[in-house]
Amino acid sequence: LTLPASTRDFLRADNVDSVFYQVLGSRGELIGGDRDMPLPHDDDRPPPGLVEFRDDTLRGIDIRVAYTTVEPTHPSVGDRQGQPVLVQVAETLDKRRQLANDIIKGVILPQFVILPLAILLVWFGLSRGLAPLHALQSNIRMRRPDDLSPLEARRAPPEIEPLVTSFNDLLTRLEQNMELQKRFIADAAHQMKTPLAGLRTQAELALRQDAPAEVHRSLEQIATSSEHAARLVTQLLALARAENRMSGQVFTSVDVADVARHAVRDWVQPALAKQMDLGYEGPETAGGSEEDDGEAGARIEVDGNPVMLREMLSNLIDNAIRYTPAGGRITVRVRPEPSAGMVHLEVEDTGIGIPSAERERVLERFYRILGRDGEGSGLGLAIVREIATMHGGMLAIEDHVYQDTPRLAGTLVRVTLRLRTQA
Repeated sequence: LTLPASTRDFLRADNVDSVFYQVLGSRGELIGGDRDMPLPHDDDRPPPGLVEFRDDTLRGIDIRVAYTTVEPTHPSVGDRQGQPVLVQVAETLDKRRQLANDIIKGVILPQFVILPLAILLVWFGLSRGLAPLHALQSNIRMRRPDDLSPLEARRAPPEIEPLVTSFNDLLTRLEQNMELQKRFIADAAHQMKTPLAGLRTQAELALRQDAPAEVHRSLEQIATSSEHAARLVTQLLALARAENRMSGQVFTSVDVADVARHAVRDWVQPALAKQMDLGYEGPETAGGSEEDDGEAGARIEVDGNPVMLREMLSNLIDNAIRYTPAGGRITVRVRPEPSAGMVHLEVEDTGIGIPSAERERVLERFYRILGRDGEGSGLGLAIVREIATMHGGMLAIEDHVYQDTPRLAGTLVRVTLRLRTQA
């Protein structure tokens, strides 16, 4: 067998002792290559054109052998005439391991450097690309529920700018609808105040006249109903004012202790009419009675609207009077906490209390606990929540335990506001 130079170079290129070959003729004679290469079993010889592989040993060295058969072009004459020629090429496993190591070093190892760098670059690119989206998401999440101002479309990626513009259009339409609704409620409530006041006045005048008992009872019912309707209208107006927080409301410095004292004074007569003890406790009072309200101490200032804060306390006192039995006790307390920069406005009563499961629902508009006596409209605490939110405050409803054995608990409503930062 005479091999071309290129074939010999190919077989001996890496190492003389790493690649072996063998060609046996049709009679088993050596035509070329290494004589001592192991032979496959006769049954394992593949048909011509098919290459098979096996592991074997040559001179104590583990090798991997690829072998096939080739039909001779000119068969020899003899007993084994026409038997295919056997061609084997073997490679040491050490060389294969070395080749695998070279592949790992040359291909895989650089990937451990390139891959983290690629991940870092992708992460950096995605972070830079998604930063406007994260800013937009943060802006939306941090918004108050009543904030319907447009989003900044120019800061959004160009791909979603049409989406932001459409969302802004939706916000604008929603704000317009809400403004129309609020304006309708406010206008309707305002228009109802005058005829209701006239109806109540006429009923009270008619009660002074001589009339049959049936007519007198009807007039009393008219006067009572008109009074309740007027109160409901007043609460609707207060709720509309509290909800309209985006109308350029400017807060001023408010002394909440002074607001609380005046709110208590407004409800002294209704409390006395139900034989209730309505008191005030503040940093400037020792006993907490309403008569001490002239003893003004240091100002406890917050940024707010004095009319709305007074309305908030009035609703809390009104609720306490309505749901506290005759002879009960109601206390309005102003409790500053300078170390935390907070002031707590509390109204506690010895009434029937509010179950824990109902404390979230009583803040909803027009919701009243089933089975409760009283003439409330279900708007008082909703107004309180709106005004507290308007001033950035927190509202909490808790028990007011005033007797341990047997345990008796009324209601303690606490509104926490932030103290005004002194310049």
